[in-house]
Amino acid sequence: MSSQVSVNQGYNSQLPGSYPHLIPAKTLNPVSGQSNYGGSQTVSPLSNYQGPGQTLYRPPVASNPVTSSLPSVPVPRMPLPTSQNPAATPMPSGSFLPGANIQPPLNWQYNYPSTGSQINHCPRSSSQPTISGNTNLTSHQYVSSGDPSLQNNLTKSGIASNTNNGSMVVHNSYDEIEGGGFLVTLFLATPQYANKNPTMSRSVGYSYPSLPPGYQNTAPPSTTGMPPSSLNYSSGPQGFTQTPLGANHLTASMSGLSLHPEGLRVINLLQERNMLPSTPLQPPVPNLHEDIQKLNCNPELFRCTLTSIPQTQALLNKAKLPLGLLLHPFKDLVQLPVVTSSTIVRCRSCRTYINPFVNFLDQRRWKCNLCYRVNDVPEEFMYNPLTRVYGEPHRRPEVQNATIEFMAPSEYMLRPPQPPVYLFVFDVSHNAVETGYLNSVCQSLLDNLDLLPGNTRTKIGFITFDSTIHFYSLQEGLSQPQMLIVSDIEDVFIPMPENLLVNLNESKELVQDLLKTLPQMFTKTLETQSALGPALQAAFKLMSPTGGRMSVFQTQLPTLGVGALRPREEPNQRSSAKEIHLTPSTDFYKKLALDCSGQQVAVDLFLLSGQYSDLASLGCISRYSAGSVYYYPSYHHQQNPVQVQKLQKELQRYLTRKIGFEAVMRIRCTKGLSIHTFHGNFFVRSTDLLSLPNVNPDAGYAVQMSVEESLTDTQLVSFQSALLYTSSKGERRIRVHTLCLPVVSTLNEVFLGADVQAISGLLANMAVDRSVTASLSDARDALVNAVIDSLSAYHSSVLSSQQPGLMVPFSLRLFPLFVLALLKQKSFQTGTNARLDERIFAMCQVKNQPLVYLMLTTHPTLYRVDNLSDEGALNINDRTIPQPPILQLSVEKLSRDGAFLMDAGSVLMLWVGKNCGQNFLSQVLGVQNYALIPQTMTDLPELDTPESARIIAFISWLREQRPFFPILYVIRDESPMKANFLQNMVEDRTESALSYYEFLLHIQQQVNK
Repeated sequence: MSSQVSVNQGYNSQLPGSYPHLIPAKTLNPVSGQSNYGGSQTVSPLSNYQGPGQTLYRPPVASNPVTSSLPSVPVPRMPLPTSQNPAATPMPSGSFLPGANIQPPLNWQYNYPSTGSQINHCPRSSSQPTISGNTNLTSHQYVSSGDPSLQNNLTKSGIASNTNNGSMVVHNSYDEIEGGGFLVTLFLATPQYANKNPTMSRSVGYSYPSLPPGYQNTAPPSTTGMPPSSLNYSSGPQGFTQTPLGANHLTASMSGLSLHPEGLRVINLLQERNMLPSTPLQPPVPNLHEDIQKLNCNPELFRCTLTSIPQTQALLNKAKLPLGLLLHPFKDLVQLPVVTSSTIVRCRSCRTYINPFVNFLDQRRWKCNLCYRVNDVPEEFMYNPLTRVYGEPHRRPEVQNATIEFMAPSEYMLRPPQPPVYLFVFDVSHNAVETGYLNSVCQSLLDNLDLLPGNTRTKIGFITFDSTIHFYSLQEGLSQPQMLIVSDIEDVFIPMPENLLVNLNESKELVQDLLKTLPQMFTKTLETQSALGPALQAAFKLMSPTGGRMSVFQTQLPTLGVGALRPREEPNQRSSAKEIHLTPSTDFYKKLALDCSGQQVAVDLFLLSGQYSDLASLGCISRYSAGSVYYYPSYHHQQNPVQVQKLQKELQRYLTRKIGFEAVMRIRCTKGLSIHTFHGNFFVRSTDLLSLPNVNPDAGYAVQMSVEESLTDTQLVSFQSALLYTSSKGERRIRVHTLCLPVVSTLNEVFLGADVQAISGLLANMAVDRSVTASLSDARDALVNAVIDSLSAYHSSVLSSQQPGLMVPFSLRLFPLFVLALLKQKSFQTGTNARLDERIFAMCQVKNQPLVYLMLTTHPTLYRVDNLSDEGALNINDRTIPQPPILQLSVEKLSRDGAFLMDAGSVLMLWVGKNCGQNFLSQVLGVQNYALIPQTMTDLPELDTPESARIIAFISWLREQRPFFPILYVIRDESPMKANFLQNMVEDRTESALSYYEFLLHIQQQVNK
């Protein structure tokens, strides 16, 4: 192997290539005419589909319906102003994001124009290099991923030379290490920098013998009772008899498949409204041969909105359904095969990792399932360590597992793996001290200091700020921490930089001393100002030599120095869907986030505030640096004790979960498909490489796709995500997930394979973008129109006879319900009760949460719990977990003689009816009569009764399955929390939204036009 990494690339190296600054160049966007700082999250120009003629005149759902009757007369829509739409074509507000001067051939391709301002590795030397043949770039040559023309040149000519075993040789930019795409495609492969496994991810491997190539085992994580999936997704090698499993060997077996007869049902929703299953909704199983399906990727990690991929873009346009992927790539896994091998086998053309869906032509050759190139099987890959047999490459774990992790060799590194670095930035203004949050945070840090992911190289540091910035020297040998104050916030500098980020093991006692004294240090402060911007600049300067994680705690609107903000919320405008401020008021936080991203720093923001703090602006610091936002409205250590409990529980998870540093992720797909828009917290580097300075196991991502070339000769398509990261132990790892789906040629088959939860999740992401770029009312209209358009397409093109009612395919039976739930979700609802920061936080969650949590917060789950039994219960770790049936979200399902638990994701509400049985009151709540239930009850007593044990086991099980801590509220009939409980009754009418039945009537009216 000729690959090498220059030894000069140490942490203090001034070589331009070693720790590239990502300084965004300010460019004028030719499409919008607005300045762009390189944070565009999308790749191709906006295009939107225009529905059939009626779409242009479709009335929006009434914001404040006065009666249940809906208007039968079409309300004409105003065309967009020509400034927004140069083509001056009337655009329905239901199409997500109007394009500028762009024809709309692609359905659901809503994204921002690409920008050439993403400068990561700029050529310091003059002209653009010419590259041909097997050129080895030395560590002193710099390749621009910013200039599109250069970038295309490089990718087309295959910038990194590939050796016969398919591994790369030269690496000066992340794009090269990951391997680029094929031609100028948007295919992502990410072997480089990504560590997304916080707490529970000690992965379980198989007992591979310690023969070459070595395979590494990791111990199983302590997963707390995850409900077993009813689908069989293998996590281990499957013995499998047919040698090759490629597309050309499936033709015969594919023909004998039949879908479940249930899937062929046509349902009249006006007659059959109660379509919500009583057990958790399972994702549809792709219509694949069982030999392929048993190897397919678990849908919890990787799922597609359509499990049957349309053959052409025309067919996709006709279905009016969005095509996209939802990923949870760094999820904590119970079992994860980890492979250590000197050869990571990849396609020489498109750089796809070998996977279960490639086709072995014989023992020595395999055909790529993404670009169809025939590759040689390296000699080392001929040996199977599981069976100790030579000549069985198709039985290797890489070809038997759709999810696998590789230990990456040195050619996957741009620099030596960074140490884990944790910097905590605390607001200590008067407002912050009043909330008492420092006590909780410092205590959580003390409790979990030894559990921070890392090794002997772990570094830690602290900064506090009010109107000045305070640093803390923790140099080994000091008798106590030393505080250094910088009052010049206009030109921040770092005093004694070598003693501010210290080795945790060497300075642990000083760190503990500081954490014990910090809460008391500012109790008498009179400083009310907040210089958050300068504090962030100081923290960035301190961390930029290494990268790492910055955890920022803020309790008010920043008022001093760069990044200072002014109040923008007007309470009387909360209900108006037009005038609310969803966009940032300054680009300071976004630009700083891009600088952080370039230096491998991610920023997590903890906002603990009762007042408006402009999360729309502050949130950019996390969004573009691949961090997360945590929000605790009205946090106070005495007045709001449940928020204290929530913060402590969530901090414990945050501090101890697995983490990946300096990560990149790329998603590749079969030739003919292309990815055009990304959703999540990251920065898009070089068109399709997602830069993730930190990756955590609680983050989700979504992408939108289109069919660029006809797939008529293709029976199967595959999608592969590759996440390259540095673990907290300093290992470079690559986690790869591969999903395989069938291609279909008829509209009916497209509808049969629709995944209604994934569709709803992708639409929610698109609607957030639409709210920010257009308006909230536009986003709401677009959600409604998504249902109308797809059901109209089904009505006109699939149903043979026109029948009265609202006819839907079985797969989409819950589509109107989920969209109505989105319209009532905090992100998109109208009404004065939504505080602006709370709405923005809900939108942040939509963009950053894995699908399973997003669906729970959108459409909560309701159970009756006063009659729990062990019938059908789960048995997890010797605990019996009752499984009550799921009820519809309607007051009709409540009764005054029962108790009902609503799981709304981040909150649990237990409503106790006035006539609830004495047994439940005494055996579960521990009170003798209804009047004695406390007004503010947030915990259930642990009583020595079977009823108490059952409900406590059930609530604990619900809490264990998520990374955030849902507070429990026990609600009496006259409790003020009852309004919140009823607000989540999605099927009932509210003052500003239709009931489910009214919504169905509106949809039917539009579909039957």
